[in-house]
Amino acid sequence: MVNLDFKNPRNYLIAGLIIFLSLFALWLRLIPMFHMGNTDILNMVAMDDPLYNLRQVELILANFPGYGWFEALTNYPHGTNIYWGPLFPTIIAVCCLIVGATTRPEIIGIGLLVPPLMAAVIVVLMYFIGKVFGDWKTGLLAAGFTAIVSGQFFTVSWYGYIDHHIAEVLFSTLFCLIYSYAIVSDKNTKIDLRNFVSYNKILFLSLLAGVCYLLGLFVMPTMILFALIVGIFTVIQFVVDVYRNRTSEYLLIINITVFLVAILGLLLFGLKDPGVGLSTYSIGHVYAYLGLIGGTVLLYGLAYYLKCREKIWYPAVILVGAMCFSGILYLAAPQIYNLLVSSLFAFFGQQPVTETVLEARGWSLDHAWMSFNYGLILFAGGILVMLYNNGKDEHPHQVFALVWSLVMFLSTWQHVRYEYYLAINIALMAAVCTSFVFSRYWSEIYSRITRSRKNIHPSEIKEQPKEKSPKGKHQKKDPGKPEKIPAFTYLIIIIAILTAGTGILFAYSSASYSYTNVVNNGYNMNPDWRESLEWLGNNSPETGLDYLTIYDPKTFHYPEKAYGVMSWWDYGHMITYISKRIPNANPFQQGVAGDTGAAAYFVSISEENANEMLDKLGTRYVITDIEMDMGKFPAMATWYNPSLAADPYMKTMFIPDQNDPNRLEPRLLNTLQYYLTMVSRLHNFDGSMTPATGVYYIEYADPSITNVSLPVIINGVLTNASDASQRVEQYNLKAPDGYHAIALSSSLIDPVGNVPALRHYRLIHESPTNVFNAKTPDIKYVKIFEYVKGAHIKGTGIIELDLISNTGRNFTYRQESVNGEFIVPFSTTGNPYGVKATGKYRITGSSQEFDVPESAVMLGSSI
Repeated sequence: MVNLDFKNPRNYLIAGLIIFLSLFALWLRLIPMFHMGNTDILNMVAMDDPLYNLRQVELILANFPGYGWFEALTNYPHGTNIYWGPLFPTIIAVCCLIVGATTRPEIIGIGLLVPPLMAAVIVVLMYFIGKVFGDWKTGLLAAGFTAIVSGQFFTVSWYGYIDHHIAEVLFSTLFCLIYSYAIVSDKNTKIDLRNFVSYNKILFLSLLAGVCYLLGLFVMPTMILFALIVGIFTVIQFVVDVYRNRTSEYLLIINITVFLVAILGLLLFGLKDPGVGLSTYSIGHVYAYLGLIGGTVLLYGLAYYLKCREKIWYPAVILVGAMCFSGILYLAAPQIYNLLVSSLFAFFGQQPVTETVLEARGWSLDHAWMSFNYGLILFAGGILVMLYNNGKDEHPHQVFALVWSLVMFLSTWQHVRYEYYLAINIALMAAVCTSFVFSRYWSEIYSRITRSRKNIHPSEIKEQPKEKSPKGKHQKKDPGKPEKIPAFTYLIIIIAILTAGTGILFAYSSASYSYTNVVNNGYNMNPDWRESLEWLGNNSPETGLDYLTIYDPKTFHYPEKAYGVMSWWDYGHMITYISKRIPNANPFQQGVAGDTGAAAYFVSISEENANEMLDKLGTRYVITDIEMDMGKFPAMATWYNPSLAADPYMKTMFIPDQNDPNRLEPRLLNTLQYYLTMVSRLHNFDGSMTPATGVYYIEYADPSITNVSLPVIINGVLTNASDASQRVEQYNLKAPDGYHAIALSSSLIDPVGNVPALRHYRLIHESPTNVFNAKTPDIKYVKIFEYVKGAHIKGTGIIELDLISNTGRNFTYRQESVNGEFIVPFSTTGNPYGVKATGKYRITGSSQEFDVPESAVMLGSSI
């Protein structure tokens, strides 16, 4: 435990260093605040989950201490149950109440400070964790490394990212600290389960650890991961104790107490999900904790029963018993079996769509090194040190640290989001490695280097009798010559220098990377999105829902006037928080997949099918941006069809470099399918009919022919669409195996084939930024469209309407008749939006002109 000896001056120095490291960590994370100047504070907030955390804080403040377990202002027309815990936003809300923050800027200001402050507290905790697994030097090193470690831990805790991730790290680290204290407390004391006094200290620490676990659970249900860590550790440690002839009453007391507290606390808190999933507050957690308690009791009883048998019996019986139990559980309780298997897969598995979610992607070696650099080397060294220590003696708390670290490493390898957990283990193991080398070898190194015999004047040396060596040779020893240093000492010195150098490189690289990252890449809200969503909130009809009301899902029904806003899921929380409107999809990845999901809508090549989706969803507005049009498009295609992904729409091919034919460069080219998707027709062409112009006729060879990773272009020419289509057909009829021809385009506004007009979508607002540097083409960053019935006009041919957008951009809407009729989405009179017609509709090649009132567009009337 923590021993505070105020008589020892060293403790004052340690306390001062801890305070300094904590303040340094805080300063590093507050740099964006110091540089923000007169910037609107909302612009400092990241665009996704932090906005929903602010939404939760506002709800709590308006309904204190109520928490919105059901959210009506998202995932329209269903709403959603919230699986995030209430503790993090409640902490911010309480801080707001204490300081009297009531306005949105004031609430944001408080919320932005909480994550950096939590990170500073973690630095202090890491001193005590390091001390548990080493000594005060290990503690200081652990605190120091934590203060500057980069990666997700740093990015989720700096000024701008108001999210619960840093709270997850805080309370899970606190749990591991107290759990480790409980393991090492009274290590050499024999526990008698019938004598309360013999284990009252460990019982108190276990109760405290249970409370810490519960706090972590109230932040997020992912705290269950630490129950898994405890479970794995328990099995391993029971086996170790059996082989070391040690009884394991301490594990029995700790696990029963910790998880009884968790069960009772969760039941008092209330189950929020009727299912059994472990990612929500459901009865599944109770089952898991009861299983862990029962497993601990069973392992203890088994150890007692087999104590007189050969030690190999114990792990053998555990292995066979686990296999039998799994089989029985699979047959007798498949729901619970599937719960456990699916939960493990969720933590350690991968699906194609998870690669489209940044925080759910797998960890690459490049990413790992960028985040933790030389800390990874020290991490491995710390693991070796703990393995070495446990090979020599009993250190059950270090076994726990090993399991904790390895599980976090595997979790991060599968899902990069767990990097913010792993940072704690990196800092701890780096400190353990560095401290071990110097604590163990520094005195020997120092004595070996400084040890030398003083030179003595020859007159002071008495002549000694000569002695013969065993081989009959005389040995002479120069009394003035220093003692020779053994080669092993040089090896120790080299190891110490390398360890110190690696530690310094880790600290310097992490601090410089974190500083550069926070100075140059601080979280900033996209100004085009903010401008567009503020406009939408001020210029669209009310939904009939009160933004600050917590609705009961049992009685809630959407009012008649409610409607949805279709966009990609990344922007759902922005729509809720800034516009106070209801997105169809959100960053919970709801409303994304399925027949009416955002992915299916935006990659649809049929307006009729897309319209059916919006009709089912009750959607009125559609918002696109250049990211959906380009960088996010492969993600949308993958969500729609994981097996094909973006291949039907985009082709990445190698093209030989003009200056060096042996050098291949990748090029991304678009197929006709891409230009027919809803997102392309809306964002690139404003829903207008667009004819094909110049396209590339391309001949290429498959990777099986060229032995490279992508198809290689062997011939290409820029031509018109008709010629390219004919040449493609002719070539593919006689193409050798592995060779193909295709028509592609590299331009967003030059389609491979003719693109028909959209008849039920009108541009009503666009953001000011042109994504291209030149004046033409002029494609704005964000565009908002309204889904309308459209006015009917009888006629044949092509109808046109000249318009000017709210940014002053002139464009022409064109549509070709279908079955002797046009259905037009823009009105020429009574238009309430900033995108307006500059004249009347006209049928090209004729003198016919038409005025279309706003009512005809909204009601679907005939002109």
